[in-house]
Amino acid sequence: MSSAAAAISGSLSSSSLPRKLRPARIGPAAQVSVGSSGSSRRRRWAAQAVDPARAVPAAAVEPAVAPAVDYEKVAGELEGASPLEIMDRALEMFGNDIAIAFSGAEDVALIEYARLTGRPFRVFSLDTGRLNPETYKFFDTVEKRYGIHIEYMFPEADEVRALVRSKGLFSFYEDGHQECCRVRKVRPLRKALRGLRAWITGQRKDQSPGTRAHIPVVQVDPSFEGLDGGAGSLVKWNPVANVDGRHVWNFLRTMDVPVNSLHSQGYVSIGCEPCTRPVLPGQHEREGRWWWEDAKAKECGLHKGNVSQDEEARKASVAGANGGGGIHSSTQDIFQSRAIASLARTGMENLLRLENRKEPWLVVLYAPWCPFCQAMEGSYVELAEKVAGSGIKVGKFQADGEHKLFAQRELQLGSFPTILFFPKYAAKPIKYPSEKRDVDSLLEFISFLR
Repeated sequence: MSSAAAAISGSLSSSSLPRKLRPARIGPAAQVSVGSSGSSRRRRWAAQAVDPARAVPAAAVEPAVAPAVDYEKVAGELEGASPLEIMDRALEMFGNDIAIAFSGAEDVALIEYARLTGRPFRVFSLDTGRLNPETYKFFDTVEKRYGIHIEYMFPEADEVRALVRSKGLFSFYEDGHQECCRVRKVRPLRKALRGLRAWITGQRKDQSPGTRAHIPVVQVDPSFEGLDGGAGSLVKWNPVANVDGRHVWNFLRTMDVPVNSLHSQGYVSIGCEPCTRPVLPGQHEREGRWWWEDAKAKECGLHKGNVSQDEEARKASVAGANGGGGIHSSTQDIFQSRAIASLARTGMENLLRLENRKEPWLVVLYAPWCPFCQAMEGSYVELAEKVAGSGIKVGKFQADGEHKLFAQRELQLGSFPTILFFPKYAAKPIKYPSEKRDVDSLLEFISFLR
């Protein structure tokens, strides 16, 4: 993985001088009209005599066919390349048939890399109608900074009207975000991509370990179709796939690139206003998106190819595990510590039945594949070691797979991780309500209930 410094130094060649951008639009390429001079030339050419003996039958002339590009091979060649080099390669290969997908977050780095190549580039964005005011202001700032016109895509008014009238403005809190995202984001994106042969995204492997851990720097898009239609007609470029988020921010600061003011308020991953919130220290950046749902659902559908691949692997892992004790065969268990008791379902059932416990219990309901459970592992282990010998027992219960329905019905499981405190004086556990999962916050929770 190349660092931001390497990417910056790679941009100081003479080819990085900005060139004048040409106006463009999302949609099929415009037909080039021929003026009167071109018509005159065609008439002169038609008037010239043609020797039949030298004429070549049309069937004998075969059009040149461009060799197919092996994008897996290209991805391998560029695996260690800087984002600037990857961006330059993408723009060189596709010209006006490629565009940057801009969400109004730190993916503004893509626009800066495109500028540094000196090549013309296009940018489009999805205006869902539910973005933060700060994001709309940021769009305007970016357009003025780079002298570009962002090509906005909007949802179909009839579809939005039907959704809101039938389910209300906030139905996603009740039945999940997928339907709203499908109307406001996925379908407008699909329409935009049908006018392109390639697109550029700001996906990084470290953004969402559950769904983006294996994205390549370039791939044939597994989910959407491009200008020519059909499977394989669209190429997807991910120039910062191998870049750590910290390096992206170092690059933005070094190049004095404007950023969304929401970042200074604790927002890391930025989407629609009702579905985005700030994250706290110790939380993964994607925890600020759709926080009421399971970690595995933290994609809106724009990159659903990532989900399908990882989800199939996860389901296969669960299937193998359900026949052999509940631990995923392909996923290493977490919260490994002598201070943490690993509870089976019978143990949890006993905790639920005990009305006069000798000591209180703190138990985390988790799934080892969940990136948010993995993110809090260190703080939970530290907590267990701190309270060891104090009269409080700390445990863990793997609540996915065959145990998930039981955990949802009996243990208040909403999403992973869920933390429960079983008081000494009552049978019903108390659910930890906060997203703060640092040691101090958990200790305060325990102390208050003791």
